[in-house]
Amino acid sequence: MIDAISRLVAGCRPDGTSVVEANGTVAPVTVGALPGVEFYQVWGQNDTPSTGDGGTEAAFVPYFPGADGTRFVILRWPPETGQSPEGDPDALSAEVEQVFPGLLQALAPDEEGHHATDTVDMSIVLEGELWLQLEDGSESRLTPGSCVVLRGNRHSWSNRSAEPAVMASVFVGAKDGFSKAG
Repeated sequence: MIDAISRLVAGCRPDGTSVVEANGTVAPVTVGALPGVEFYQVWGQNDTPSTGDGGTEAAFVPYFPGADGTRFVILRWPPETGQSPEGDPDALSAEVEQVFPGLLQALAPDEEGHHATDTVDMSIVLEGELWLQLEDGSESRLTPGSCVVLRGNRHSWSNRSAEPAVMASVFVGAKDGFSKAG
């Protein structure tokens, strides 16, 4: 079982020699609207990635990257127990927008949890079991080692097991390739 998430960021000195620029644990980020879900924001860049010295601060504003950006996250989902968010819905939404700017815009208003972004998402289940639901109604059970590539697809995740699930994902900003016409 993964107890803690740690991150090492390497860079280069002016002479090109590799060096560790940052090394330590990543604290989970939580919001009241998603009880028990832990977001570990490992790395993010808003611009086209470059090699060498890029600093040690991860970019997560907005939460999902634009066309030239990337994000690396690890999420821990609790078992689904029917636990609902507690509190004022407007306050819960405001907290999500403050902590994860732009996340709510990806959600489909009439489908709980379904969302789509202009990203290519590459994910691997590390622990537990997750279910992926797609817009056509299909569902896939994913276990440790299962890899998923989503290319802007509307989808949702659920943990129907009795144990927490952990998944690592890389989001690569992309152009919207779907036709919006009729």
